Amino acid sequence: MLIAHGGRGGRGNQHFAKPWHQAPREHEDGFPGEERHIRLELKLLADVGLVGFPNAGKSTLISVISAARPKIANYPFTTLEPNLGVVNADGGTGGHGTELGRTFVVADLPGLIEGAHLGAGLGIRFLRHVERTRLLVHLIDTSDSNDDDPVHSFEVIKGELEAFSASLIEKPMIVAATKLDAITDHSRLEALRDFCKQRKLEFHSISAVAGDGVKDLVRSIADALDKIPRPAHAEQQDEQPVPSAVDHPAVAANEEEVS
Repeated sequence: MLIAHGGRGGRGNQHFAKPWHQAPREHEDGFPGEERHIRLELKLLADVGLVGFPNAGKSTLISVISAARPKIANYPFTTLEPNLGVVNADGGTGGHGTELGRTFVVADLPGLIEGAHLGAGLGIRFLRHVERTRLLVHLIDTSDSNDDDPVHSFEVIKGELEAFSASLIEKPMIVAATKLDAITDHSRLEALRDFCKQRKLEFHSISAVAGDGVKDLVRSIADALDKIPRPAHAEQQDEQPVPSAVDHPAVAANEEEVS
């Protein structure tokens, strides 16, 4: 990848050395190269992006299904930067000639809140990391300690994703109701299940702490990824010839003068 052309160096005093002029002081100036101000933006490469409100259980889930060890606490915005974890869906170790099985990379993103696209909370700047993911897993807290309507929570996060990029809501999505171990009233859980059924969204209810439903979710993620084409690492673009230094007008003119 060529970002800017370098300059062409001029001839130094050694080029003017002759048997009768062994200590020349002459020299020729070079020609400057291109100067540009470039802003580079890092985007994490992951197969799956975990999205949802703060304290929805994203960090707990990634710590259970992978070796990632993000900060976990019982207050919002515990995650301040994305975390990556490699998940083995089939439980293979790859040792002693056995197959490793299907693996994929999960990105745990900082929580979103309503108005994030306007800068509320941590904003939506971290959503650029899920632009390259193939699948989104939307985690929704349906525990008794959370008074929010889970269907409304889904719609809010969907709106924030759409506000960032319309391509995000077109990605395949799995919805997971979290903290199943802390639910006594299942009415909101069932309402969310019915909502996902109407939208033809795959739905799971899990408890990352107790392990309930986690294996089924992981295998469903792997099955979904098997059906989604893996994108190329870079978009195919028409190759353009890179001009050499002598193609520069000033350099060409200098070559004529020298000759």
